[in-house]
Amino acid sequence: MPTIDRFGGIKINVYNGDHLPPHIHVVYNEHEALLVIKNGKVYAGSLPPKQMKLAQAWLELNNQWALTIFFELNPTLK
Repeated sequence: MPTIDRFGGIKINVYNGDHLPPHIHVVYNEHEALLVIKNGKVYAGSLPPKQMKLAQAWLELNNQWALTIFFELNPTLK
């Protein structure tokens, strides 16, 4: 589970051997949410509102990079 970024107590992870849709795992303390890379929508889990806004803003800025990493770690899903 490579951590691709950290900020404000938030970790952004991308797993190898994962599943579609392409997503990131956002971890903050005991909370975890999966956000769809394409649109930033919550696929599963939850975060406190402030951290959710930060994670979605991060994803908006790093969308293409996150998608590239997701498919590098999960090449059979292309």
